[in-house]
This record gives sequence, C-alpha cells and structure tokens, in this order.
Amino acid sequence: MLQALSIETAQVSKKPNVVILATGGTIAGSIDSNIKTTGYTAGVVGVDVLINAVPEIKNLANIKGEQIANIDSADMTDEIWLTLGKRVNSLLASPDVDGIVITHGTDTMEETAFFLHLTIKSDKPVVLVGAMRPSTAMSADGPKNLYNAVALAASPKARNKGVMIAMNDRIQSARGATKTHALNVETFKSPNSGDMGYILDGNVFFNYAPLQPHTRKSIFNIDRIESLPKVDILYSYANDGSGVAAKALFKAGTKGIVVAGSGAGSIHKYQKEVLKSLMQQGLVVVQSSRVGSGIVLANSDDAKLGFIGAHDLNPQKARILLMLALTKTNKTNAIEKIFETY
Repeated sequence: MLQALSIETAQVSKKPNVVILATGGTIAGSIDSNIKTTGYTAGVVGVDVLINAVPEIKNLANIKGEQIANIDSADMTDEIWLTLGKRVNSLLASPDVDGIVITHGTDTMEETAFFLHLTIKSDKPVVLVGAMRPSTAMSADGPKNLYNAVALAASPKARNKGVMIAMNDRIQSARGATKTHALNVETFKSPNSGDMGYILDGNVFFNYAPLQPHTRKSIFNIDRIESLPKVDILYSYANDGSGVAAKALFKAGTKGIVVAGSGAGSIHKYQKEVLKSLMQQGLVVVQSSRVGSGIVLANSDDAKLGFIGAHDLNPQKARILLMLALTKTNKTNAIEKIFETY
C-alpha cells in the first residue's frame, strides 16, 4: 500500500501545474433553462464550480483556481486588465507554475488576449478560453473548451507561442484572433493568418508560431503602471458628420483615436479635416478598417500629416497597441515604428 501511494504521489508531481484565473463571461453564465442559449446572465458561476464541472482536467495537470473578476466581458476595464496582467506575471515567475488558463467572456476576449500578449513577461503558455453557450445549456461548449485550454497550457509545445485562445478545438494567436459570429460556437477565427493549430482529444498540434515580438520580447511593461492612456475608436461611414465626437473625446482627455475606416482605412473628408486640426494639438490618430481583414497603411500624403496605419490589426486591437505605445512615447514617428513592429 505504501509503495502504491508513493507511486501515485510521484505521478501527480510529474504533472504540470496550471492555474485557472476566472474573470466571468458566458462560460460562467446561467439561466433557468437547459434549452436557452441566449438571455442568460454572464459571470454567475465561480471558478471552483467551473473546475469541478470538468474533473477530467485534473488528469492533465495539477489545478489551482483564482477568481480575478466575475463580469460580463462587455464590461471589461483597464483596471481589470492591469490586475490580471500583473497577477499572471507574478504567477509565471514562480517555478511551481507551468501555465495559465484564463476563463473569459467572448465579447472582449480578443482584446484581453492581445493586451496580455504584449505585456506578459514569460515564455510559459497563457491560454484564454470561454464559451458561446451558458453552463446551464444542454449543448454547453464551455466544458470541452476548458479541457482543451488546460491541455494546451500544460503542453511543452505551447511554450514561447505568446498568448493564445482555445475555442472550438482551434488554437488562435491573440494577435490574429477575432470574434466573427454573434452566436455560433465557431466564432473565433484569424482572417489574416489562419489557425495557429488545433487540439484533438487533449493532444496539441501547431501549424505556426507568431512572428511579431510578444511576451518577453515585447517592449511593454505594466509592472509600475497604475492606469492606461485614454484611447477611443471612431467609426467612419457615408456622410460622416462634422467631427463632433472627435472634438468631444479630445476635450475629455483622449490621447489617441483609432478610426475604423471604410475599405482600406479611408476616412470621410468631413471627419478627416477635424482630425487634422486635433492632431496639430497633440492627438495621435491611427487608421484601421471596419472591413475585418486586410492591411491598412497610411498613404504618403496622410503619413506626412501624421496618420498611422494599423497594418493588419482590427480597430479594437489597434486601440490596445496605441494605448501601450503611448506609455512609451507620444512621438508619431516612434508610434508608427511600433505599429510596423507589433
């Protein structure tokens, strides 16, 4: 019996140690029906319940859980990002932690993932996971997604891949992934780069690793940052008005604006004239696209005026990179270089 116990203890000690940080979302959602997949309340179930609902994950790793927040991810804040990022860095600095899984709502998952992709200082795996259906639904996708996320975070293959999203058996890079469907479980895709890989029965397979700098090779550090510069997004459309929103945002303290332009980042002339004026007063403007895929580069005339192209980052991710860039510099040329690099 003693020999059997010692063997079991040795087997447990060989398993990787994965910490699950919970922030709420649909994966922790609930409604008084096992049929309904809409109209639920997000961020109801706690991290211990999530872990106990998928006991199979304990075969993959030694699991610990922490509750960072319990919100609908539509209500995500800079404060939670900073708290989460600092906690992840603290945990990964320990030799006793081999990987992190973050449960998160899907609405802003890609934003949180990209923020962490640029600010985590470790080569160890960090995986975000969520669900498109609440935990009470008969077709809940959360349990399998969580199992896959733990498998990915526990895999040695996942080291030095940056922050990842594990949804619907697919592995997406935080830089490329975006939510593409309001309700379907096959919602996260990477339009410009494709899937990083996939997970099959707990086995991890990779197609590529991200080329742009991330995690330890990123210049951004949040250890001593208590707040982030204010950056907002404006949407461009036909007969785009007189720039009232841009003026109001700048007056309220906005340091940068990302324009979700039409086509390849085009900005309506009415809006552009206002932005030019505000740029002369210190506003930084980045051109992205509302299209959803493709590359946006400022043309030569716009670049001379200080407009910056977001390259292949969608507006919400361009906003995050601009926020972090503004913690380093407010010089347009330097920020342009950051967008070319990251």
